[in-house]
Amino acid sequence: MVEILSLRDAVAQLVHDGETVALEGFTHLIPHAAGQEIIRQRRKDLTLVRMTPDIVYDQLIGAGCARKLIFSWGGNPGVGSLHRFRDAVQNSWPVPLEIEEHSHAGMANRYVAGASGLPFAVLRGYSGTDLPEHTETIKQITCPFTGEQLAAVPAINPDVSIIHAQRADRAGNVQIWGLVGVQKEAVLAAKRSLVTVEEVVDELAPVPGQLILPSWAVTAVAEVPRGAHPSYAQGYYERDNEYYEYWDSIGRNRDSFEEWLNEKVFAMEGTK
Repeated sequence: MVEILSLRDAVAQLVHDGETVALEGFTHLIPHAAGQEIIRQRRKDLTLVRMTPDIVYDQLIGAGCARKLIFSWGGNPGVGSLHRFRDAVQNSWPVPLEIEEHSHAGMANRYVAGASGLPFAVLRGYSGTDLPEHTETIKQITCPFTGEQLAAVPAINPDVSIIHAQRADRAGNVQIWGLVGVQKEAVLAAKRSLVTVEEVVDELAPVPGQLILPSWAVTAVAEVPRGAHPSYAQGYYERDNEYYEYWDSIGRNRDSFEEWLNEKVFAMEGTK
């Protein structure tokens, strides 16, 4: 049975120190509120997984929650660098950060393999790049049928995957529509899953292009209105472009970041 919990209780039950945690959502429906709750509960030594780490992972890394990042592209979309990410890699502040870099295609295929119960995925995706020289989890494999040289990457099976969606019903079925990334695959690949939603409703009214995650795939649901802000939730609110620009000034130096942590994250302790 899916549990419908507060965000605080859901993170307390599902996210533990030292685990592998994926927060997925591509431009749309990024689970920012959940990421900040992980910070608020002071989780440590996490292996963070995300296809496109942006400011939610900058916040988690800057707060010292992460020991490793598995990713493809990383940046503040439309603005520039992630300064807390850069500081962790270059200066080990606040703690050293190990990185494992893949392509978008490689990461997507890793999630698909994990969701399919397979040990690895095979793709044509790294030819002509130097990523295999720097990433141990990219191996060459020979097709047994054609002799073609392909790339193999291991499945991703997070301890917990966290996504944001528009709605869930009281039975724990989740409804998503609009721009969708690898949320479905991330949930199906994980041992446990948390879905934050804009609202919990009695019945899921059909929406064109909808994706339904059945309750059997979901461990817990938390109702968190505006839980994707500053990203957007189609049908609920638009992307807050000014916030992404604002984050560049906050994340650029350690003092302003720590002030933000104290005022915007830790000061909210016990309110979610």
